[in-house]
Amino acid sequence: MPPFHAIIEIDRSTETGRIDPNIYGHFLESSFFGNIEGGVFDEGSPLSIDSRDAREGLRKDVLTLCQDLGVPVVRWPGGNFTSPYHWEDGVGPRDARPSRLELAWGGVETNRFGTDEFLAWCAEAGAEPYLVHNCRDVDEAVRWVEYVNSPAETAYTRRRARNGHPDPYGVKYWGIGNEVYGPWQLGYRSAPEYAAAAREHARFMRLVDPSLKLVAVGIPWRQEEWTRPLLEQAGRLVDYVSLHLYGASTHLSAAIDGGGSSGAGGDYDAVVAQPLYFEQQINDYAHLVADLAADAGVERPLALALDEWNIRHLEPTGWPEPQPGEDGGLAPRELSAPDAEAGSLRVNRWSPRTLADALFYAGVFHGLHRAAGLAVAPTMANTVNLVNANGLVVARPTGATRSASYHVWDLYQNHTGPIAVAARVEGPAVSAQVRQGDNRTPGGGFETRPGVVPYLDVSATLTEDRRSLRLAVINRHRSAPVRATIVLDGRTQKLPGRAGVHDLGAGVDDVLATNRIGEPDRVALVDRGEIEVPAGGYDFPPHSVTVLSFTLAG
Repeated sequence: MPPFHAIIEIDRSTETGRIDPNIYGHFLESSFFGNIEGGVFDEGSPLSIDSRDAREGLRKDVLTLCQDLGVPVVRWPGGNFTSPYHWEDGVGPRDARPSRLELAWGGVETNRFGTDEFLAWCAEAGAEPYLVHNCRDVDEAVRWVEYVNSPAETAYTRRRARNGHPDPYGVKYWGIGNEVYGPWQLGYRSAPEYAAAAREHARFMRLVDPSLKLVAVGIPWRQEEWTRPLLEQAGRLVDYVSLHLYGASTHLSAAIDGGGSSGAGGDYDAVVAQPLYFEQQINDYAHLVADLAADAGVERPLALALDEWNIRHLEPTGWPEPQPGEDGGLAPRELSAPDAEAGSLRVNRWSPRTLADALFYAGVFHGLHRAAGLAVAPTMANTVNLVNANGLVVARPTGATRSASYHVWDLYQNHTGPIAVAARVEGPAVSAQVRQGDNRTPGGGFETRPGVVPYLDVSATLTEDRRSLRLAVINRHRSAPVRATIVLDGRTQKLPGRAGVHDLGAGVDDVLATNRIGEPDRVALVDRGEIEVPAGGYDFPPHSVTVLSFTLAG
């Protein structure tokens, strides 16, 4: 197929915002589909650390993959798990800790992985920890901050010392509740009730440690009704307002139904278009928070924390429950063609990440880059999850590997810059009904809205010294390359004639390709070295993400 044509215009004189590295953050949730036990923590495994401190049982292979990537910030203990969690259950000698019925995901929580283990894991991984309290008991929250951060000589800090850490941990980020607007949470609150609880928690947590960065619960619907009282009562005490967004893919059932990865039912186009929905939601909520903060007289700088996000792989509830496969994918099971309505779908927590997902993640990062200059900018994001459970790293008893999504984080964290600059694309696009994530209509189908989906999506950034331009380009087209002419500061002649090239997806035929422990590099980041970019021209391969690195003249 002949390539489409596009023009990419970059204006270095217009710096649109500073990209916070915490947008590449992560999430761990206890009792959640191999995220902790069997993921970052696997007592008795020959692959785990053998020591007599809080590092005992941490998976070495998982840690190595996280260290290689660089993990800026990690949220724990959840998620829904947070709402019934008591932090004191998870400290002290492991064999003396209580096992309890786990009320969010079912089963029994052993509490063998608790505060000290999580913070030891963060120290090993080089990550900033982000702890979330259930917002049901102010004194419990205060004592957790005291145990973790206080330098004073108290019963709680002596307890911390007995547990192997005499010095304060200095945890900066703390969440005040999780999705407390939902009746599925233990500790569900109305908007006024949560606003009052958040104010009280923030006030007294700050009395223990005034340096805390506090995240208040935001909401993806009825936003003004929830957010106005929150900012009126607690806006002067918090630093972030959270937002949770999820995309949706039905490729699992589409493949069984005959659509496959290349047919009309493959769901690829719906997946790669959903970052448009994310970007709109992020921008809308950022502007609303800014307006409501101004109305409430809040002068404290606020930011958004997209501290739960991912794309869900949905399947019919009538299918056998999915189980993890030994090689990192799904265990074999007998499936029939789906005959259920869309409302009878569930999330497959073991479904491996695909190349299509990788393009989705890249699109969300572009939206976060473009939002970096907003008055209330997204400066933290935490994908659900880091290990297993639809995560970047897949761990099984025999080993661990990088999923397709791991390479997207690697590409953007380690090959783009922190300074966003203006970029404009003139090129081919398609009109489509853009799926609004996992939001459903009353009839059970997915909500959609008409939109224009450009095939090329571009984020331009500069390195800190402004001596290197990093051009990240997604080609969403399933099968056709797009030939682009790159114009820098109004002239193609200003663009250097050579660029370093890293890409993901180029040369991979199947848009639903995934990685396995035995086949770890089917979807992988490729370093193509320096290549010629004559007259600013470059052919971006179909279903791919590319970063071009140009060394700029002084």
